Amino acid sequence: MTGVSPMKNGRIVVRETTETTIRCEIARGTGVATVSTTMPFLDHMLVAFARYSGLDLSLSATGDLPHHLLEDVAIVVGAAVASVLPATAARYGDRTIPMDDALVHCALDLGGRPFYEGPLPSTLYDHWMRSFSDNAKATLHIRVLRGTDRHHIVEAAFKALGLAVRDAFVDTGAVFSTKGGVALRVEESR
Repeated sequence: MTGVSPMKNGRIVVRETTETTIRCEIARGTGVATVSTTMPFLDHMLVAFARYSGLDLSLSATGDLPHHLLEDVAIVVGAAVASVLPATAARYGDRTIPMDDALVHCALDLGGRPFYEGPLPSTLYDHWMRSFSDNAKATLHIRVLRGTDRHHIVEAAFKALGLAVRDAFVDTGAVFSTKGGVALRVEESR
């Protein structure tokens, strides 16, 4: 995405493999998104996620197979979300979205412990949620309470995730952990 001005206080995450090339710029903002993945439904889901989360997102992705592209986009978006999380964020979010026949619940903890429980009625998008969770270092539970239309269920899940992320990103001014601030340092051995 050359020629795009950098987002204020944003982060850029790039992933390049022999299968995919993904570039994501993310910042806390108003939920503006520019997305191009070559998969129109994935583009639609990422725009919805950005809008509902309140995160500004600029993402471009190309890849060889839909599975590789979808998985690597989830890895990059998860890592990008983790990179802009305030240290004193509320950390938790919990939202339920009705969308026509679908009713989907999302409970989220951005506290650094990856775990995913689903499933969604699409193996590709269920895998997206798991890969997002692993790389955002998030505990993520998605429950499909009802619904028959897979499009509606998956879209409700992305919207519920977005709103849960919005709630989790509220800067409280306090660290929400009985452990206090957690630091992990990796050093080279001598």
